[in-house]
Amino acid sequence: MIDFQLDGRSAIVTGASRGLGRAIAVALAEQGTRVLAVARDRSALESLAALAPEQIRVAACDMLDLDAVAELPQQALAAFGRLDIVVNNAGIAPAGEFLKQEQAEWDRVMTVNVAAPAALARAAGRQLAESGGGKIVNIASTSGLLGKASLVAYSASKGAMLQFTKALAAEWARYNIQVNAIAPGAFETDAQKAVLESPDILKRRLAKIPARRMGEAAEIGPLVCYLASPLSDFVTGSVFVIDGGESSRL
Repeated sequence: MIDFQLDGRSAIVTGASRGLGRAIAVALAEQGTRVLAVARDRSALESLAALAPEQIRVAACDMLDLDAVAELPQQALAAFGRLDIVVNNAGIAPAGEFLKQEQAEWDRVMTVNVAAPAALARAAGRQLAESGGGKIVNIASTSGLLGKASLVAYSASKGAMLQFTKALAAEWARYNIQVNAIAPGAFETDAQKAVLESPDILKRRLAKIPARRMGEAAEIGPLVCYLASPLSDFVTGSVFVIDGGESSRL
């Protein structure tokens, strides 16, 4: 196993109850990082914590509550005595035609996918700057790079996340805070349940991916660990695509 020099460090991972967030929390914990796992579903979080009770603590939080989101760094400090890493992973992607989308749903997507990560980054950034630096890893999407029909709000929010990453990296480099983003494509998670349960839809979906398969959740872990580690101290403002080659097709 690669030593990412993360032993004894502390991280916040949002959207950690399932899918990519859960895999990220597990990967960091396996590297010795103490993780504050955040999501709405406390029971799912507790099942995650049971995998590594020495490393993982849980915090139930709704990303629509920006005041509660901004308090998460203090919870991490109370639990671990330090904060080094923030992984903004929580997100929602309601599908449907834009012409039929209510303004309230658009606002909800923008709050969870943009405003909440910004609120967490701002609150954590103050602590990271005071302590000498740290890492912020934003989980975006290939939809933020290319846009996707029926996911207009989601695509717009993830595009905003990519530009937020680049601008924040430029501003916070002086504080030794590295800010990077990962843009995943199709992964075998609950978000792809409808695709995975239909052989015909799955066949058409895989035909668009040069690797001819979806990613496995565990495959995102090593990349997050690298971006959260001292090994990436000269890497900031970058977007790492992990999609089996889908976004590189002409």
